[in-house]
Amino acid sequence: MPTQQPRRTVRLDELIDERPVGGFHVLVLALTGLVMFLDGLDTQAISFVAPAVAKEWSLPVAALGPIFSASIVGLMIGYLVLSPLANKVGHRKLVIVATALFGVFTVLCAVAGNETQLIVLRLLTGAGLGAAIPSAVALASEFAPARRRSTFVMFIYCWLALGFVAASLISGAVIPAWGWRPMFVLGGVLPLVLALVLLGLLPDSPSHLLPRNAARARATLCRLHPGLDPQTEVLPAESASTAEKPRSPLVELVRRHWLASTALLWLAFMLNLGVFYAVQSWLPTILGRLGHSPSTAVLATALTTIGGIAAALVIGPMMDRRGPFGTLGVVYLLGAVFVAVLAFAVTGQSWLVLGAAFLAGTCVTGGQMSVVALATVLYPPRIRPTGVGWALGIGRVGGILGPLLVGFALGSGTAARTVFVVMGAVLLVASGAVFALARVSRPVRAGVPADSRTAAVDSVRPVGLSAGE
Repeated sequence: MPTQQPRRTVRLDELIDERPVGGFHVLVLALTGLVMFLDGLDTQAISFVAPAVAKEWSLPVAALGPIFSASIVGLMIGYLVLSPLANKVGHRKLVIVATALFGVFTVLCAVAGNETQLIVLRLLTGAGLGAAIPSAVALASEFAPARRRSTFVMFIYCWLALGFVAASLISGAVIPAWGWRPMFVLGGVLPLVLALVLLGLLPDSPSHLLPRNAARARATLCRLHPGLDPQTEVLPAESASTAEKPRSPLVELVRRHWLASTALLWLAFMLNLGVFYAVQSWLPTILGRLGHSPSTAVLATALTTIGGIAAALVIGPMMDRRGPFGTLGVVYLLGAVFVAVLAFAVTGQSWLVLGAAFLAGTCVTGGQMSVVALATVLYPPRIRPTGVGWALGIGRVGGILGPLLVGFALGSGTAARTVFVVMGAVLLVASGAVFALARVSRPVRAGVPADSRTAAVDSVRPVGLSAGE
């Protein structure tokens, strides 16, 4: 009687990690990158649309503040309240529904008849964006081999920055010729079209599907691994975890094992976003007050974004090869230096301003992309979307306070040079937070089976996380 061969098993994370980067990865990156691109397009376009709205409706300049803030508040709602729904409905469904919703609400903005309607619609649009982004990031990171995870996340965040650039170019062509309403029509139709594409092509998270629908999970994994043996059983990545009753992802983030790591990550997010939005909001005004031409002010602000895109091509692979914590800590240290250089450059020649703005952007904008990638490495798959969503949401507190504090400082007579020096000091604190995060998260990262291969991202050595990580 023939002996029955034992059935082969493989853990989900091991299966994903052993696959080379191929066409399936390109598809996932393209789809999630397009979601990020439309977020950047929408976020930046309002900066050009709002003044045109104020002119048509004869609104005072102060009325622009609520219009700008509405989408930021909406994003926080999406990040903090809606993104955790992915654990129940799945990343695919949440991304598709949220993309369609922010498309619908953006189109409705085109027919808004007064300030109140526009503010409400912008808030709802932001909520849709905030719900979609963490799941898009989670999908890109989950299908990425651990050795390429930071690079994948940095790549799709480059599309967010490209959306900023595209908004400037499109707004400059559309608004003078046809007014502000067509910008909302375009900004709403594109997500609706993308939602249809996502419906047909976007895969769902295997870690979400395995406990719920093994057949669908295997079908998704066969797209990633066409040669997957039908007799091979795929086990969830968390199958080796303890028998402790699972907590909600949000509770997990702030319980004793993760509390210190989560707090330090949120601090890094807040500090980075505070500097980022302060630079984006005030650099044109500061340069104008110091006598620089409008073209120099616009180009310098654009270069802070372009610098981040260029840096991402280097920082992402460095995070994968040298370790995400040490790499990001150094990025923030360099950012402190470059922002300090910008402090002294703003009173100099235009070429000096442009060069300093580019360098500052490599670490301020590039750092913002990097800290999101760090969050995907830090948290295991089960709590990753909630972890990324809440880090982005809490980080928006810094994004709101940064421009407000800079405005207060400038209004009270503080020199622009001093303001930039303080921003540099803020990045020094962010660097310290990341290095501290590397240390306090080491035990929990080493002891969480759900992401046991994360250590491979921190170091090519199988044991002994380095001090720099």
